[in-house]
Amino acid sequence: NEEKWDFVLVSDIHEMGSEKEIKRKKFLDELSKKGFTIKVRGSGRKRQQILGLTWAPASQKMGEKVALYFAWLGWYTYLLIFAAVAGLATVAAGATVFSSSQVSKEICNANNTIMCPLCDQNCSFWLLSDTCTYAKVTHMIDNEATVVFAMFMAIWATVFLELWKRERANVVTSWDLYGWDEEEEELALQLINNSQHEPRLYQHSYLRSTIVLVLALLMIMVLIGIAHALVIYRAMAVAVFTQSDTSLLSQHADIVAVLTGSVLHYLTIVIMTKVNWKVALFLCDLEKPRTSTQRENSFTMKIFLFQFFTHFSSLIYVAFFLGRVNGHPGHYVRIAGHWRLEECHPSGCITDLFIQMAVIMLLKQTISNIMEYLIPLISHQLRKKKKHPQRRHLMLGEEEEAEDPCKRQWLNNYELNEVNVFSLFNEYLEIVIQYSFTTIFVAAFPLAPLLALVNNVIEIHMDAIKMMRLRRRMVPRKAKDIGIWLQVLEAIGILAVIGNGLVIAITSDFIPVQVYKYMYSPCTRENHTSMDCSTGYINNSLSVFHIQDFEPHTKARMDGPGLALTGLCCRYRDYRNADDYTYTVQFWHIFAARLAFLILFEHVALCVKLIAAWYIPDVPQRVKNKILTEKHDHLREELRWVMPWKVPGVARFQDLSALEPLFLQKKKSPKLKQEAILTREGLGPIFPSKLCLKRKD
Repeated sequence: NEEKWDFVLVSDIHEMGSEKEIKRKKFLDELSKKGFTIKVRGSGRKRQQILGLTWAPASQKMGEKVALYFAWLGWYTYLLIFAAVAGLATVAAGATVFSSSQVSKEICNANNTIMCPLCDQNCSFWLLSDTCTYAKVTHMIDNEATVVFAMFMAIWATVFLELWKRERANVVTSWDLYGWDEEEEELALQLINNSQHEPRLYQHSYLRSTIVLVLALLMIMVLIGIAHALVIYRAMAVAVFTQSDTSLLSQHADIVAVLTGSVLHYLTIVIMTKVNWKVALFLCDLEKPRTSTQRENSFTMKIFLFQFFTHFSSLIYVAFFLGRVNGHPGHYVRIAGHWRLEECHPSGCITDLFIQMAVIMLLKQTISNIMEYLIPLISHQLRKKKKHPQRRHLMLGEEEEAEDPCKRQWLNNYELNEVNVFSLFNEYLEIVIQYSFTTIFVAAFPLAPLLALVNNVIEIHMDAIKMMRLRRRMVPRKAKDIGIWLQVLEAIGILAVIGNGLVIAITSDFIPVQVYKYMYSPCTRENHTSMDCSTGYINNSLSVFHIQDFEPHTKARMDGPGLALTGLCCRYRDYRNADDYTYTVQFWHIFAARLAFLILFEHVALCVKLIAAWYIPDVPQRVKNKILTEKHDHLREELRWVMPWKVPGVARFQDLSALEPLFLQKKKSPKLKQEAILTREGLGPIFPSKLCLKRKD
């Protein structure tokens, strides 16, 4: 098989001892020192020889910065296996009670519970039992196992980062970059290019920082406004779909609104990503960072902040505001006085969050990844077709000239897609956003780690193909860590604790069910050991509304099933009195329990995170000992030259004549290995006042 080389150099053969031959050998020696493997390949030419060159390790092949990205991605993917297994176990635990849950049974058997209309015009009353399947799916996600899984993911995020710090220490130590200083090397390169270079001093402008802050806040307000537009769409969609002549659409108007709203959310993510990119670059130019590293860090923080609000503003509304700011029958909160906000299903709002997260993650991991690979591939094919010279038509009797293999290789490299400083940045940003989905709202979507695991297995191979076959090689850059991305990941870990605590306390029905069991269920009044204490929860969580109290412009269809059985009343999800529609005492009990659980969950989770961070050292003991030994040896070597009389095994001589017999002995006996060490003490004359001799053996 023909060997593959990364570079091919064509070198003329010069006369032995000539100046050109000396320069050629010196150049090849320098390449050898830098890690190249050099081999002479015969070409059948008299005056030329072809040299094949290849990098040795992967870190030298693409640079340590690229190698660290793949090391981090591989480590993250490996630990996702445990999170994916835990997520599957949570869903499996919910599936075991898919049909046996007491809450689901009550909804499925509520054939006489008439619910209030979902819209104001021409919407009929409906039976609670019509949403039996929706209730079962909700309880499969929202159960006691979800609380345990949320706590596990909070610990997992901390353990992942701590174990990565240890892995990073091992990797960079093997590359001899543990103590490398990026700023010092950048200054050295500038001095090499210009010996008269002066360092750019640190500066801070409060005016410029204020302008950047104000513009960033305005951009965040725009992103939140887009989330509000999605809320308006969903409110309008529910009103339109419920009045549709298609029975399937009208019966599942809320689910269709959630699905179409999720697709629309994904489209806004695709569009706003390009806008966020340009705005972040503009703010970085306005900020005027001192170095390229500071510019990269500043850009990273801004683009991640914008992308976070782009991806999660709508999810935050669904998780914490949907069904809680919409008012109640007779006094709905409306958009522009027309469309009332959505309501939660009687079994809870967590399924809406589940659907939206599932749609966004699936679309990002399919369409986005396909486009991420196809665009460079198509671009490469177009460049190849455009740059490839057309073959000249041969004349009669003319033989086709053999193509130079070296020229063909150069053309192939030239036809690859160009790279820029943000080529690797895009890959980091994509995975960090995925990490946010995997941790922050994972309590509502336990399958997120599994989807992330499958995506990353494919992502690693796709990234390698893009970098090696579709793009030109990036300029190798040193790095001893993943930079500011580590701080971003730590911030996401804290947000994950807060987010999952809020999902369980506010979005989930876990707290209301527990309050009912221990304060309002039949178990608290009578000793029913065989009874499920959640019996009667659904009826207890639904308030009563008298239809004569509807707003004047509300025109509900009065042909609802069994409306006469309810005494012209309908039910809705809330804890309000039937006479004046004020909150009941149970509502405030649940509110206090939610707040207490949130404080307890977050404090316990944060304490566990701190204990895990303390228990797992950032740097392995082996690496610490290796660095300590190297420092000790380096200091001993310096001490040997500065203060040789402090080093054991060094003989001291007061005058030069004492060394003469030893030098004569060295000439007579070359096997005696000696080293004369000349040192100078104090500010004496040019000749040293004390000389030392150390035997190497």
